[in-house]
Amino acid sequence: MGASKQGTLTQGTWVVIADGEKALVMENITDAADPNLVVVSVEEQDTNNGASRPADRAGRRFDSGPGQKSAMEETDWQGHAQSMFVQDVADLLYRKGYKGAYERLVLVASPHVLGLLRRRLHKEVLNKVVAEVNKTLTNHPLNKVERVLTRQLSAA
Repeated sequence: MGASKQGTLTQGTWVVIADGEKALVMENITDAADPNLVVVSVEEQDTNNGASRPADRAGRRFDSGPGQKSAMEETDWQGHAQSMFVQDVADLLYRKGYKGAYERLVLVASPHVLGLLRRRLHKEVLNKVVAEVNKTLTNHPLNKVERVLTRQLSAA
């Protein structure tokens, strides 16, 4: 996917801006020349879930030798939570796409999150992706997001 298609932000195009903890799902309600993004959904990672909290220290397991224990590698809780969150966003996009909520999709995220998302998106959703932008814009105001996307998507 390239971000070089002019006119990718046509009316009705959905834009998903995601990082590993938050995703904004928006729809462009105007044209590509002067986009006006309206928030459809805000998804945030559940950080209050006790099951995803790390233990105080890495665990230990018994070895085959008498009275021996070995340390176990500490679980990457943050990476796991990020992966689960990206899967939730992919599932949301599949459900909405299946219901016909959008026909065109622009993905905006860091290269790492874009890669995670791309691997988890259903084939039908991937077919609707018209552009990808390698930027983290989740905490930017919408008017700045609109300017950045217009500039990125109209660049040759």
